[in-house]
Amino acid sequence: MKDDKKQIPLRLSSTLYGELMRWAEEDFRSLNGQIEYLLTACVRKRRGGIYGKNPPDEGGEN
Repeated sequence: MKDDKKQIPLRLSSTLYGELMRWAEEDFRSLNGQIEYLLTACVRKRRGGIYGKNPPDEGGEN
């Protein structure tokens, strides 16, 4: 089954872009992968762990 992903336009300040890019490089991820990883972690935290103990590793690839 193909993983359906939505594309969205995203505007970032140059400062935030730079910080995210450095963070992504430290974690060996692409910028897009880093943003998806961080958003997934935030949603998981907000929802109180709706994915259980073994959540899918979304956005962690390069």
